Amino acid sequence: MTSQPQRPAFGTVLTSHMATAAYAAGQWGDFEIKPVAAIELSPAAHVLHYASTCFEGFKAFRRADGSVHIFRMDRHILRMQQSARQLVLPVPDAQQLADMVRAVIVRCREAVPEAPGALYLRPILFGTTANIGAAATPATEASLLVLASPVWDYFAGGMKPLRILVDDVNTRSAAHLGMVKTGGNYAAAMGPTLAARANYRADQVLFCPGGEVQETGAANFLLIRDGELLTRGLDSTFLHGVTRDSLLTLARDLGYAVSERVFRVEELLEWVRSGEAALSGTAAVLAGVGTLIHRGREHLVANGEVGALTRRLRSHLVAIQQGEAPDRHGWLERV
Repeated sequence: MTSQPQRPAFGTVLTSHMATAAYAAGQWGDFEIKPVAAIELSPAAHVLHYASTCFEGFKAFRRADGSVHIFRMDRHILRMQQSARQLVLPVPDAQQLADMVRAVIVRCREAVPEAPGALYLRPILFGTTANIGAAATPATEASLLVLASPVWDYFAGGMKPLRILVDDVNTRSAAHLGMVKTGGNYAAAMGPTLAARANYRADQVLFCPGGEVQETGAANFLLIRDGELLTRGLDSTFLHGVTRDSLLTLARDLGYAVSERVFRVEELLEWVRSGEAALSGTAAVLAGVGTLIHRGREHLVANGEVGALTRRLRSHLVAIQQGEAPDRHGWLERV
């Protein structure tokens, strides 16, 4: 039996070209498509000192007929604009950013993998104003890049139930910036996540400040059982995931009663005695949780395996993304 070649890790391979645009003198300049290469940046650049940066992540999918379709680009662009406003960065023009994404896909079309792979798109915005004294002054110059990375099946080795540490004390990020997709939020979660991995063999930390369930360092959190789905209601403290929104929409289509509200760790632990728990995000779509670790005690999520409802809901969304099921909500754009 011939073994399949090992694929590169998610995000480690870039396409040959990227799109770039610069903001100066109060306006965005025309974008360019150029080879992926190192960028020149002043050591006094605003982003290096004051973390003025945000990004997005979404996918384009190749179908059997060779056509390529982007999933919910408009929603991701809106979220990037929201992040830019929160960080007081020059707001990207929606049409220009969409054109940049399309241009990268067209230039690197041969790099889009066949299903179950995809082309991962990564727009990134950062302040470039050269001023190390600008701690309380927003960047007036900025760069906008669109990178692309071919990625393959996230669960190539099969879906494995995650181990999640429930932290009912600490927060993932500043309360007013949780909804911003900025690198600082991921950096803030890295230390607790690595500590949880070392001490509890946990894959992620579920942040539940004051006992209220929020999200992990890199994904939204959902509870699922027959005919019912529960997740935190939207507020500024956590990321408004596009995958989360897509899954909630599909769950309603399937007849689930979807609740978006505040809920506490006690309700979470009661739910998982028989129900399911999962993490949602662009990379994995939906990943099942098998164990929750709370105050040193392990709690199995139902039987400790990835639940059937989680698998079914994930498969439903993936089928739409890959063109195997109808796109009733107009989420896909052909390039």
